Amino acid sequence: QVELVESGGGLVQTGASLRLSCAASGGTPSAYAMGWFRQAPGKEREFVAAISWNINKYYAESVKDRFFISRDNAENMVYLQMNWLKPEDTAIYYCAADSRPYYSGTSPSDYYGMEFWGKGTLVTVSS
Repeated sequence: QVELVESGGGLVQTGASLRLSCAASGGTPSAYAMGWFRQAPGKEREFVAAISWNINKYYAESVKDRFFISRDNAENMVYLQMNWLKPEDTAIYYCAADSRPYYSGTSPSDYYGMEFWGKGTLVTVSS
């Protein structure tokens, strides 16, 4: 069982940057793909980014070249660097972990079905 705790959300203006952090505990987090998803008010949760155990990275088209995912396996941390934030990025951001050890997909959709979830951190971008 992997436990995930997000931090780093907040209120920022359009064009600002934020870095979200996710602390993972339990099991062997370094063996699993990790990801970030978000849910905006009134919308369904959507994929943002994923990083495999062997550091392959995948992004949603809407955030490509603005958001960057990384991980520090020694510290069991996953990060989401968000640059050039827009009002449409406003959402609750969730950290997630896959349940398949040493799995490496070939496209973002391979990471849509993550099993473990944090409680989320709110990001609000004002116009």
